[in-house]
Formats: sequence, structure tokens, C-alpha cells
Amino acid sequence: MILLFTFNVVLSLFSFTPFSQIQTLKQLLLLSQFLATIALFSISAHRQVSTNIDAAKLFSPTPVIEIFTMEGKQICSDSSANNQLKKTKATTHLQFQTPSLGEIVDLPEEIIQDILLRLPVKSLLKSRCVSKSWNSLISSSRFVKSHLKHSAENANFANHRIIFTLLNPTYTLKQCSVNSLMRDPLVVAPNVDFPNQTPHSTVWVVGSCNGIICLAIDEDDVFLWNPATRKSKQLPSAVVEMKPGFYYSWGFGYCKSEGDYKVVGLFCDYDDGGLRESVVKIYSLRADSWKRIGDFSFGVPYDDTGKFAGGKLHFAASKGMDFGSSWTIVSLDLESEAYGIVEQPSYGEGFSNFSLELLGGCLSILYVYEMKRTDLWVLKEEEESWTRVASIPYSSGLGNYVYSNPLLIMPNGEILLVFSGSFLVYNPKDDSFRWPDVERFIEADIYFESLVPL
Repeated sequence: MILLFTFNVVLSLFSFTPFSQIQTLKQLLLLSQFLATIALFSISAHRQVSTNIDAAKLFSPTPVIEIFTMEGKQICSDSSANNQLKKTKATTHLQFQTPSLGEIVDLPEEIIQDILLRLPVKSLLKSRCVSKSWNSLISSSRFVKSHLKHSAENANFANHRIIFTLLNPTYTLKQCSVNSLMRDPLVVAPNVDFPNQTPHSTVWVVGSCNGIICLAIDEDDVFLWNPATRKSKQLPSAVVEMKPGFYYSWGFGYCKSEGDYKVVGLFCDYDDGGLRESVVKIYSLRADSWKRIGDFSFGVPYDDTGKFAGGKLHFAASKGMDFGSSWTIVSLDLESEAYGIVEQPSYGEGFSNFSLELLGGCLSILYVYEMKRTDLWVLKEEEESWTRVASIPYSSGLGNYVYSNPLLIMPNGEILLVFSGSFLVYNPKDDSFRWPDVERFIEADIYFESLVPL
């Protein structure tokens, strides 16, 4: 039997323990067999092991695991499979059979759903083919929302991925998992096929929200894209009539009260005296249309994307053309479409540079003090006040570049940032740095995989 093997896999993958709902020994055995199926789905998805599933025999009442070598020779087919799997590097496909559908129905529905919520999107997309009931469950809006919440709140960033843009020699997107970037000595980052990709297209990540990424292709073609499900939607053109030479700033976010994803286009024309004209338009995915809202009247916005936090998009703006002097954080509420000013922290004396960023869904600022240190400030929505979470020193070997784009803080306190086209991990406990082995890039962003449809 495969009971021991099953629970070893289950405990390592899910730490799943709601056994109080199990009423009989038969249900316990069914649960173990069911979890073995899910575990092997996960093995297939994460380790690229070829899993051969005979759909006609998938729900046989006899639990069997068979392991074959590349030549098709059977190694074993019982509880010793686990040991053999560890020893045999030539293993390339698995065959397994699980309980019948009638027997699986005996399991409490809450347990089945709770298990499925722990799976990555790739495995869930495969699991929809198991049965009509599974397809209905996984495709339901309730399950999509629950899975979204589970992924977003995972403290170990199990479903989070880093996506970054390269120019080599054409624009390319690559991605890797957070855990691979932070832990593996050699990071594997495959290319990602993105919408409307051509050899001469430029591509910029505007932002991400709930697993949906907003892309700007050649600056003015905007797409919403779910890289996990490979679904995308091109937005209609935001027709703007301005003099040639105006520039774009995009922002992307989610209006929770309306259940609607929105894109903001900030179109600006300025001269030596400052901002001459601005046009602001907002796109609603639900309405699939643009509309014009109030103009931007808070100075000259920086040529950067809007940062979404707390239901609002945030833009950095300068009062004049001197971008190194006083600056303002302007917010735009996606529900009320009203502008506001965000109070900044008390920085203290000394200044050479700053950047408006996001960290963990919260607005953040990297404030550089004369190339001696950079303070990382975070505005937490529930606290409504700025907190300095780290003060990152500069060393003589880092040159004149500045830190940018804090992507995440790991449970052990390590901070992942971008530094001069490379990833940098700072450990505040001992002021140490390390550099994950990834090729140089132009920009990077973080998102988590979801089933959110477009």
C-alpha cells in the first residue's frame, strides 16, 4: 500500500491536518489516496516530471503507483516506490490510479476544496480535466477568490514570481519563482511569451494586481495579462488629442467596492516653465471603455508608473522642472476619482535622491542620504503612518548607483531589491549583501499566480 508514502508527500507539501472531519477509516484511506494524486500533480508541475495519466483508469478503486525508467522497465509498484524514486535519477514518468469518483464523494467537500486551494495554478488547470465537478469547483468565482486570498497571504511566497525585462538584443520578459531566486545557487529564469510580442516591440510592466499584469507595448498599446492562465485582453485605444511630444504615465489597480480592474493614463505636455497641459483618462475593465476625469494639477509628474496601494494610485510630482528639489506624492482614488496629497515621513537632514515604490502591497519610499545610506520607508494602510523598516548602507565597491524597487521582505528579514540592473539581497541582521545569479535586466516586478479571469 502507499499510505506511508502518501503522508510523507502530503506533510512535506501542504502540512494539511483537518482530520477532525474524517468520520471513518475508509475515509482516511480515501483521503490518503486522494492526496497522493494531488501530490503527484504537484510533483509533475514543479519538478517537470512527466506524469502519464490514463484518463480511462484514473479513478480505479485500487490504489497503485508504478515507476518506470526511461526504457519503460518497471521498477516497483508498492509502498517502496518512494525510496526507489529517490534513488533512481532515470525516472521520467509516473503512472498512478486513485479512488473511484463514487468513493471520493464520500470525503467531506470542505476537505477536497481545502486541498485544492493549496495547489499552484498550473496544477489546478490540469485538475479541471479530472471531472465535471472539479472543473465546476475550480472555475467558480468563489474558489477563484479563495485561492487568490490563500496565495496572497502565503508567508513563504510559494506562488509569488519575479518578472523582469531584458534587452538582449530585443525586448524579452523572463520570470522565476521567489523561492528559486532567494535560495537556489543557479536561478533558472525561462522566457515568457507575452501578448503582441514581436522582434521590434518594446515592453514595460506597468504593475500587477491579483495575478493580473498590466503591460504597455510600444508605450501606447496596453494589455491586461494573466501569465499563469495565459489569457490576455488588449485595451481599446485611449484617444488623446495633444501636440506631438507629450509623454505617457500609466497606472493599474483594482477597485474593490466595484469589483473592477482599472487603468489610468496620464498624458502630459510641458516646457521649461513646467506643465502646460494634462489629460487624464481612466479605463474600466467591466465597462471596457475609457473616460476622461479631472486634469492633473499638482506640478510635473515623474516619468514613472503609478503605484497602487490602498485602493489608490500614487504618482510622484515636482512643483517645477527641478526634479531634485521638493516633490509631492499625489494619490488618485479609483472609486471616487478624487485626487489627494499624501503626507511624507520626516526624513531628517541630507538628501541626494529618492524613488516612490511598492513593498508588499504598501506604498514605500527609498530615500538616499548622500550615497552613505538609503532608508526604506513603508506606509502601512492600517497604521496610516510611515515606518522606517531598514537603513541600507553603501559600500565603496558599489559605485555611484542607487538602490531601487524593493520587491519583498522574506520571513527571515532579508530584503530583495534591485541595484543597477541586478537583484540584490540585503540582510539587516549583519549588514551583509549577496547577489542572486541572474542575467542583468532593465526592470523587475513581483506578482503572484492566480486564476482571475479576463
